[in-house]
Amino acid sequence: MLPATICYRALGARDSRFDGLFFVGVTTTGVYCRPICPARTPRADRCRFFANAAAAEKAGFRACLRCRPELAPGSAPVDARSILVTRALAQIDAGYLDDHSVEQLAAELEVSSRHLRRALEAELGVGPLELATTRRLALAKQLLHDSDLDLTTIAFASGFGSVRRFNAAFAARFDRPPSALRRELDGSRQLASQARPIRLRLDLRPPFCWDALLEFLRARAIPGIEQVDERGYRRLVAIDEHVGELQVVHDPARPCLRVELEPTLAPRLARIVARLRRLFDLDAQPAAIDAALVDDPLLAPLIERRPGLRVPGCFDPFEALIRTILGQQISLAAARTLAGRIVEHFGRRIPRESSDALDRVFPDPIVLASAPIEALAGVGMPQMRATVIRTIARAHSERTLAFELGDPTTMLERLALLPGVGPWTRDYAALRVLHLPDAFPASDGALRRVFPDLSPGAIEARSAAWRPLRAYAAQHLWTALAQGEIG
Repeated sequence: MLPATICYRALGARDSRFDGLFFVGVTTTGVYCRPICPARTPRADRCRFFANAAAAEKAGFRACLRCRPELAPGSAPVDARSILVTRALAQIDAGYLDDHSVEQLAAELEVSSRHLRRALEAELGVGPLELATTRRLALAKQLLHDSDLDLTTIAFASGFGSVRRFNAAFAARFDRPPSALRRELDGSRQLASQARPIRLRLDLRPPFCWDALLEFLRARAIPGIEQVDERGYRRLVAIDEHVGELQVVHDPARPCLRVELEPTLAPRLARIVARLRRLFDLDAQPAAIDAALVDDPLLAPLIERRPGLRVPGCFDPFEALIRTILGQQISLAAARTLAGRIVEHFGRRIPRESSDALDRVFPDPIVLASAPIEALAGVGMPQMRATVIRTIARAHSERTLAFELGDPTTMLERLALLPGVGPWTRDYAALRVLHLPDAFPASDGALRRVFPDLSPGAIEARSAAWRPLRAYAAQHLWTALAQGEIG
């Protein structure tokens, strides 16, 4: 937790760089706010500062209706948190406890439930169930503000098991039922029809280099699954039995990303929001990242051109891992072609009403796990690479290589043991699939163009100056290479 003096100074300045890094509870109103709240700054002796929304709510404060704490950016992996707490938070934010118990989450994280509770309470001041309840109520409150979905749909989309539990939890936390808040927000609002999209807002910390992020995704978009143009990003999503399309555009005035989703995706909103935040690196702290790297003479002009450059994560870890294997020792264009063929031969086609709708989803792990090696290699890859893909698919199906749940170090060690997996694959998977901020593929061919006289070992040594943010340094170098600015 930041010192109270720094928090109060940031609150008085409404400094967006601190948005989501702390929350302030005002004792005279019983409300807690983001540091960017437009309300008049309270006196210092009336402020209590909290590292997260759940801790503020545990202390008895209600979320502000003006600054809407549920929209605050989260904490990026750059923050000094234990690996266990970081992994647990990621799963809770993605709605894991909506369908599983704390004991099951602890088992997935390979610790006891008691140890998990103690770790979370020691670092965050709250336990897993309190975090899950805060996450559910935050999403419900956001949907009440930003959508016109009926209350029953909101209850289940937010992760509550019943409408009764939703109403009780909401009334206990906000001192009014959800129907009362909806009437306060818009008494004339009509309920949504089944065909109307769900609209969400994902806030972020500026600066935000949207154009470079969009260009990165455009160069890698798989036909039928994704589409990227000057307006934004589209994707067809399939999670369990829930299938639908989403669109993402940038609103620099807020600043935020605006998301539209088909109503069929409502039951998986928590997971989708978590994946989008990772894909677009929305929880990064750009001012701190740029300040840590700008003293390097190689990076300084690049940061000046693109302040707030993000490291794109992935929407689906399994898909990203397979695409990493496909990209071994070939060009970006060739890897995209191979990914398209994999989808065409092994992915599902989804019937769509609109002629311009996306209609493909990435193959299920079980499909690739059972595919003949000859069929996989037939899309245009060596048999060794096809064997690696099938092995990874089988391991994912058996949950021994589940990157979204497993310990990052363990997952990378298991990946590296597979025949046909070298340092580049391991390091690139750490960067794109696990989204580790210090991942750095020193043997990458593009990075070697930046340092033509250095070996991979020497490049690794050169990158030490950028720790623990080497992934952001690599992203700046790749972007500059693509624009012909260096190399």
